Amino acid sequence: MLSTRSIKTASKLWAIDTAISMIDLTTLEGADTPGKVISICAKAIRPDPTNLEVPHVGAVCVYNDMVKVARQFLDSSGGEQIPVAAVSTAFPSGRASIEVKQRDTEDAIANGATEIDMVIDRGAFLSGNLSKVLTEIVCIKEICGDRAHLKVILETGELVTYDNVRKASFLAMAAGADFIKTSTGKVQPAATPAVVLVMLEAVRDYYQLTGKKIGVKPAGGIRTTKDAIKQLVLVNETAGPEWLNPELFRIGASALLNDLLMQRMKMKSGQYSGRNYVSLD
Repeated sequence: MLSTRSIKTASKLWAIDTAISMIDLTTLEGADTPGKVISICAKAIRPDPTNLEVPHVGAVCVYNDMVKVARQFLDSSGGEQIPVAAVSTAFPSGRASIEVKQRDTEDAIANGATEIDMVIDRGAFLSGNLSKVLTEIVCIKEICGDRAHLKVILETGELVTYDNVRKASFLAMAAGADFIKTSTGKVQPAATPAVVLVMLEAVRDYYQLTGKKIGVKPAGGIRTTKDAIKQLVLVNETAGPEWLNPELFRIGASALLNDLLMQRMKMKSGQYSGRNYVSLD
């Protein structure tokens, strides 16, 4: 029912700009270069160089070794307010010792990351070793302290059931997560509407129990403006309008931004622009 909502005119333009401001603009490829990361950062600051009304994105998300490149470029180019998020703790598998995960996190923060996207050990979770999962999240949260927000990636595509998604969501929140995140983007299915709904219900219920608001970050498979607007509808109708801001909702994406920009141009000009009007990342 929620996925059939139709949003038009001024409401659609607001939704597009809101979605742009929530994007964690992401590049997580083995072939990433400093040049590509700098290009992504330039786009994060000014998604549409021809229109200063378009907001900057919520964050730039990169591998650890590219954090310093991103942070230095953002700081020198007017993007000081844009956080750099680093995928950490043996991303994407999470299969490493706690000592390796600690060092991974410490390196990311030392290089300028103010957001850490950690992955849980899904093998431990599925085998019932919840204490290991909890302890590792607590440990990484202690390293983050006040220096970085912690986003905990559940990798919902490997959790099998919605009950497991809800259980993992509460486990992460109880352990100190500032955000819960659906996926690494490396496993399918990823951020399906049903999974995001379960996670939004979890943060809503956790808020009612504790008075603490936890953010949600769907990632993986959100590629079109229609997909993004469906996510915003889910947020508004489930967690509530207080979550409709980048402090409590992010969208992990790479291709999504171009589609949002093209839809925005269409609403302003009345016709679709060619794909050469937006940069290829």
